[in-house]
Amino acid sequence: MDSDEGLLRAVAAGDAAALSRLYERHCGALFGYLHRLAGDRMTAEEILQDTMLAVWRSAGAFEGRAKVTTWLFGVARRQAHNRLRGRARPEPSGADLTDRPDHGPGPEELAIAAAGGTPVAAAIDRLPEHHRDVIALVFVAGLPLADVAEVLAIPVGTVKSRLFHARAAVAAALTAQEVPE
Repeated sequence: MDSDEGLLRAVAAGDAAALSRLYERHCGALFGYLHRLAGDRMTAEEILQDTMLAVWRSAGAFEGRAKVTTWLFGVARRQAHNRLRGRARPEPSGADLTDRPDHGPGPEELAIAAAGGTPVAAAIDRLPEHHRDVIALVFVAGLPLADVAEVLAIPVGTVKSRLFHARAAVAAALTAQEVPE
């Protein structure tokens, strides 16, 4: 029952403690990803709660064709897009991005947080949504490219292409501002 699959089966059977363990295991990465999409902490927290409610309600629909982590990020992405549809992204503040949950953020989360309010963060925020999604899933959530492809329902080659173009756009924006890469 300690595996993600076992926990999700227990959640599907109505085990609230299993949902809590699943949340504790994945909340840091999910929050980091949602924070990058939403642009502010409070909205990211609300979307994370919506995500966990959706997991509670739909755990029985998990068919095991993907890893649980991939499935969770797919649920989180759908919840974020439902919540954020038609809403302008707020300008992130440096203080907001460095305020993290107490779940031991990894190096990728710390790097993104440290970039808050910097030219790097501004360049990322100006990327098209499909590029921001890839950047957030790869660098904030730390998902492998195959998992990113599954979450976004696109081929791995498309993930690689979007990542390449996103990096190039950020580099160009930094060069234009004469900021060292």
